[in-house]
Amino acid sequence: MRIPRLLSSTSLLVALLVPVPASAGVAVVPAPGARPAALPQLVDVRAVHRDGVDRVVLQFDDGIPAGVDVRYVDRLRGDGSGLPIRIAGRAILQVGLHLTRTDRVSSAPARRAFATPNVMTVVRSGMFEGWTTYGVGLARRAPVDVVRQPARDRVVVTVGAGFRTVQRRVFFLDEDRLVANQEPFFVPRLRPVPVGSPATGAMDRLFAGPLDRERVRGLRLVRSRATGFADLAIAGGIARVRLRGGCSSGGSTVTIAGEIIPTLRQFDTVDRVKVLDPSGATADATGPGNSIPDCLNP
Repeated sequence: MRIPRLLSSTSLLVALLVPVPASAGVAVVPAPGARPAALPQLVDVRAVHRDGVDRVVLQFDDGIPAGVDVRYVDRLRGDGSGLPIRIAGRAILQVGLHLTRTDRVSSAPARRAFATPNVMTVVRSGMFEGWTTYGVGLARRAPVDVVRQPARDRVVVTVGAGFRTVQRRVFFLDEDRLVANQEPFFVPRLRPVPVGSPATGAMDRLFAGPLDRERVRGLRLVRSRATGFADLAIAGGIARVRLRGGCSSGGSTVTIAGEIIPTLRQFDTVDRVKVLDPSGATADATGPGNSIPDCLNP
């Protein structure tokens, strides 16, 4: 699916499309036996924070794409299929790179999490007919700019990140501890979250998943088929959160509830956590303890 050229007022923040250079009205004929110039291929995506902005660095193997299209979208969808793709965050920035090589496997990550203040994850949504497309999951919507750096074979998308954050814990499954049957199976890692919405920020970071270096050490996000969360509310010492997408334990006692409950219990205003299934049901909605839905039972 090519990125549409008509932009709605609700989804467009910035769309920068640099056309392929051409001589108007002049046909350019390559010399006999000449090979066409190779298209650049995306080989890495990383994010860094500096001077109040987060920078998403899109690194190419040789040159940079002719066109870069950046816009806010309500939902990330796959190029070609049009199907929704899960991505964490309060805002989704879609980055389309036109005239890139898409006929071979790229070494760029399909999904990567970051601990920068605003950019929490990048997710590839397509390599299709010359378009390479990524979604960027953000803690909040912010001004965006695009910097082309052909001498360094890269394009940099800068996202405002001048808001205050605090460090909060997010819990992931430690596979090594699970295999060794050494509790606790879920271990905390620190993430920056916005001061005004720390519980929501912590849940967003949970669904963004572990960082690359944490994955190397065996940390995993157990989703139990959930694609996200909704309706998080804290009142009277009770945190309630509804899973989105699916919900299944897969017959295991290790589920997403083991990540959500300690992630939310860290807050002083939370005494117990009620995890709801996508329909809003849980086993004990009003009882004195934590509660999980039936779909998370073994």
